Order: sequence, then C-alpha cells, then structure tokens
Amino acid sequence: MSLIIVTMLLLAYLLIATGHLTGVNKAAIAMFLGTIGWVVYVCWGADFVMAQHPEEYIEWLGSTEPSSDMVKLFICDNVFLKYVGRAAAIVLFLLATMASVELLSNNGCFDFITEWIRTRSSKRFLWGITFVTFALSANLDNLTTATMMLVIMHNILQNSRQRMYVGSAIVLAANCGGCFTVIGDPTGLILWGQGSVTASHFSGYMGIPAFLAWVVPTYMISRELPERLDTAWSPSPYRGDDTRLNRWQRVVMLIVGIGGLWFIPTFHNITKLAPFLGASCVLSVLWVVNEVFNRKLLNADQMTHRRIPMSLQYGVLQQVLFVTGIMLGMGVVVETGIWNEVANWFDTYLPDVWLIGICAGFLSSIVDSFTIAISNISLYSVGVGDMATNGAYWSIVAYTTAVGGCLLSVGSVCGLALMRAEHVKFGWYVKHMTSKVLLGFIIGYIALWLEVNIMSL
Repeated sequence: MSLIIVTMLLLAYLLIATGHLTGVNKAAIAMFLGTIGWVVYVCWGADFVMAQHPEEYIEWLGSTEPSSDMVKLFICDNVFLKYVGRAAAIVLFLLATMASVELLSNNGCFDFITEWIRTRSSKRFLWGITFVTFALSANLDNLTTATMMLVIMHNILQNSRQRMYVGSAIVLAANCGGCFTVIGDPTGLILWGQGSVTASHFSGYMGIPAFLAWVVPTYMISRELPERLDTAWSPSPYRGDDTRLNRWQRVVMLIVGIGGLWFIPTFHNITKLAPFLGASCVLSVLWVVNEVFNRKLLNADQMTHRRIPMSLQYGVLQQVLFVTGIMLGMGVVVETGIWNEVANWFDTYLPDVWLIGICAGFLSSIVDSFTIAISNISLYSVGVGDMATNGAYWSIVAYTTAVGGCLLSVGSVCGLALMRAEHVKFGWYVKHMTSKVLLGFIIGYIALWLEVNIMSL
C-alpha cells in the first residue's frame, strides 16, 4: 500500500507537470491526490499505525478493545487532523490576504500604481511596475499580486509582444518578492509556521539573493524592449456609487492594509499564535476602516454590487485548493514512512544541501514550485546543522523553488496565469526568458552561498 500511495504521488507530479499539455487543472489533481491518498491509508490503517505510531495508539486505546473502527478513529483524531490543521492555517492566511486585496482594490487604493508608472519610456515603465510587484508580493501572496499587476499592465500596453516581455518580468518579480518574506509565499509560511525559520532571519538571508534574481533578468528584458512603449492611458475606472473615497482616505486604507500585513511577524512573535490570526486581525481592522469611510453611503442604503475581478478571485481559489490538496497528499506519503527512506538515501548519496537545492530548482521549473518545495520540506524535520532553526537548508529550498519555478512558464501558478492572460507559448518563453532567469538564478544562488558561508565563519 505504501508503494501504491507513492505511485499515486508520482503520477500526480507527472500530471501536474504536463497540465499545460493535457488541459487538466492541477488544483483538481492535487485535491484528488489529497483525498484518495487518505482513503487508501485508512483502508489499511492498522498496518500503517502499528508501523508509525504503535506507542501512541496503545496509549490512546487504554482499556478499549482494538478494532478496525478504533484504528480509523485514531487516524482521524491523531494523524489526519494534524495535516488538516497545517493546510487550513495556510489556506486561511491566503483567504485573509485575498479579502484584504479586494477591499483595497475596490476602494481604488491601487490606482496610485497606474499614476506612478504613467510613462511611455520602456525602462521606466518596466522597472516601475516590477518594483511595485516585488514590494507588494512580499506582503501579499505572489499569485494575487501577479494577477493584479498583469491586469494593470494589460490595460496599459497595446502591443502583445511588449506585454509578453513585461508580463514575464512581472511574474519573476512576484515570485522573487514572494520568497523575500515569510508571508509572501506559501512555502515561507510553512517554514515559519513549523519553526524552521524566524521572520527576520529569513528576510535577512533571502533579501539579496531574491533581489539579484529579479534585477539581473529584468535588466536583460529591458534591453529587448523598444525605447518607447505603445501605451494607452484611460481614466480611473468607475467602481460603483458605493465608493467615493477621496485621496487621503485611500492612502489611509493602503497604509492600514500593507502596514498591517508587515506587523504579522511581530504579532506572531508576541502571541505565538498562528500567522493566519494576524492576517485575520488586519482584515477585520481594514474592514472596519472601510465601513467608517463609507458610512454615509452605507447608511443611505446606496450599496451596489461591486464588480469583483473574477480573474483574481478564481485564480486564488484554485491556489487555495491546490495548496490544500498537495499538503494533504504529502502528509499521507510522510505517514507511510517512505519519505524517511528517501531522506536517508539523500543523506547517503547526495549529502550536499546545495546540490539538493539545485535539483529542487530545476524540478520546480518542470513540475511546480510549491509541489517541489513541500516535498523537500517534508524530507526533514527541524534538527541540527543545516536543518536547524534558520539552517541553510530551509533558505535554499525557499529560494531555489521560488526562482526555479520561473525557469519555465509552467513552473509556477503565476507563470500559468501569464500563459492564460497573454497567450504566452511555452516555446516562446524558453527561447526568450529561460536563459535570462537562469543567469539571475545562478547569481542569486551564489550570493546566498556567500551569505551562509560568511556568517558561519
């Protein structure tokens, strides 16, 4: 049964990697893996429990007579719910940040971005929009940021070729910015939540490598663009009669939303509660501010149904389901005990964490960045050496999977969003973007290696 579950995992990886060819949504594949894997596990639960949790099961039974139903209850209460809790913490965080983005977007708080990058100069436009993407993705999840910035870019640029170049730079900036902090990417959230890293140490080590991995390819992309872009600037969009915030009110909401998200690591350090509670607290405060600023219209019963950007909502919903499925699927594989044998194989034949990181980066470009990240994270628990809290292994995995996922357009959810939005072909991306991203990946990886080795002296 362990081999069957692992085979299911490998088939899921294969289907996720070829999703752009088969047309099967990888969120559906992940959810199927996460559900069927646990069904198989429960059907042969007695063998798995006695192999992995014999002492806990005997203690849990007490004087109760063992039976198949008792095994299933033990798995549900003591094994399965542990992985559900971990997945739920990530999902609730993503939902809170998504809702915060919706509140800010529907009140016109991001209209400042369009005003700030208003230019026909290709270099100024490219650096402006990617800098904003890099900064926002460090606070919001990278898919939400990338999708929002792709929509802004699409409404401004008229030339499809220019949109493909700038869109690719936006995806890269979103993934690099997301791996810069523990709240910008689900991988960082997992590492932070399980105690593998601390927020300040993680950002301190990831800052320079992530910055270089973004800057180097973006500079090369800027050389591919003409001096002047084919742009069209439209007035600020109409957002309904229920939103008439003036400029200072939008600034206040933006500060509350983004500043609140920056406060989440401090919230976690003070309370030791899960990060999603901090994100929920920020959302609730932002929600109250929204209703205070719109109180006259709310009281006058002038609320209208806002045009919610469905591309953003649908994309994040897929990301939520995908993360849930992958975390549950990886959980059942870990519980079979085979993942310990894989870790032992790595310790014997590939003991260098830097080589493991390179392999993880290239696999991320083929399969999926989050899938490979959670696979590598699940290999080891927090221990000593490179696997200690704030050990090199965790930063390596976070960096290589995030940036490595940009080597090919199918390696991340953001890249798939770009392929759908701008009809970017796989072959075009390989020809025009892969070499640029690879150079940035290598330079950033060298910077990370230097940081780790200098600090260890």
